[in-house]
Amino acid sequence: MSESILSQQEIDNLLRQSEKEKNGQPVLTEAEKDLLGEVGNISMSTAATALSTILAQKKVEITTPNVEITTLPEFQKSLTIPNVAIQVKFVRGLAGSNVLLIGVPDASIIADLMMGGDGRNPLEDLSEMEISAVSEAMNQMIGSASTSLATIMKRDIEITPPDTQIWYGDKPMLVEGFEPDQPIVKVAFRMTVEDLIDSQIMQIFNLETVKDITTSLLGGNNETQEKDKQEPEQAKEAEPANYAPRQPEPRQEAAAAPSPNAGSQAPEQPVTVQKPVFGELENKPSSNKPSNIDLIMDVPLEFSVVLGKTKRTIREILALSPGSVVELDKLAEEPLEIYVNGKLLAQGEVVVINENFGIRITSIINPAERVKNLK
Repeated sequence: MSESILSQQEIDNLLRQSEKEKNGQPVLTEAEKDLLGEVGNISMSTAATALSTILAQKKVEITTPNVEITTLPEFQKSLTIPNVAIQVKFVRGLAGSNVLLIGVPDASIIADLMMGGDGRNPLEDLSEMEISAVSEAMNQMIGSASTSLATIMKRDIEITPPDTQIWYGDKPMLVEGFEPDQPIVKVAFRMTVEDLIDSQIMQIFNLETVKDITTSLLGGNNETQEKDKQEPEQAKEAEPANYAPRQPEPRQEAAAAPSPNAGSQAPEQPVTVQKPVFGELENKPSSNKPSNIDLIMDVPLEFSVVLGKTKRTIREILALSPGSVVELDKLAEEPLEIYVNGKLLAQGEVVVINENFGIRITSIINPAERVKNLK
């Protein structure tokens, strides 16, 4: 008879579960169930957005989840067979693993939409290609849900690559990390994709993962409250019995300090006020220092030439097609406008240089005109 060795963590989980059953306590309290439902609602809403993006912006809606405690055999009995199941394990940030399930007919519709179909004629049996497409969609959903969960819990969460399989009813359901006789948590959602899908998707977690989530969100708050209560008490205990508050020392003003001749007041001395004298400013630049303009000589500027402009209505723009001619507000012999960083600088004419267009500058806009263009 082969012997299986349990880890210390598994033994602790069994002892905690047995103790709760003896005391008549539920595996999850109502507060923990409500919290888990709220966390699932937030994370799966993010997953629905990810699925909508994958399905060419099809409208995806996921309802509020239903949380239930069950076991793998009982869970298998409630399934509509067959199902596509994808399992990911938490590498960092959470313990345990997570399994997402969806019925094969719905998975076939998702695969058809991902491969460019309309989802109206799904296949009854999934080929390797359809399974790969559905696996990618569900992987995106779990990834988005995990990112949302990481935000809620304020910790980094990493998951393993997905393991996808199809579950039929002819064999017992086996999931790595899930024992048949141990309780699991089932979170069921109703998912609709426009008028194509209206069914149920499910997530199952082992108790280790759920307890990690609820302890982090509920237990952390309790610990913070207890710490806030204990700090004033510890501060009181630290005070000595004969403690007296320290009296502030009298503030000494330098101006109020008594002087040797305090009895006699010195007469005020007259103050002389003079105008400041500045040296003359020279306009000549120093011959041995570079001009300030040299500091920005390497700054790149955008140089553009405007051939002409026009205004058209939306109807006229939509009517454009290859071969259409658009008339500009520029005469054939009129000089073109040259802009530097969007400001009019000069005018010129088009030339051809080595089979490339160029611009020959014919005139520079005078400084007064340039100042007007800056306004």
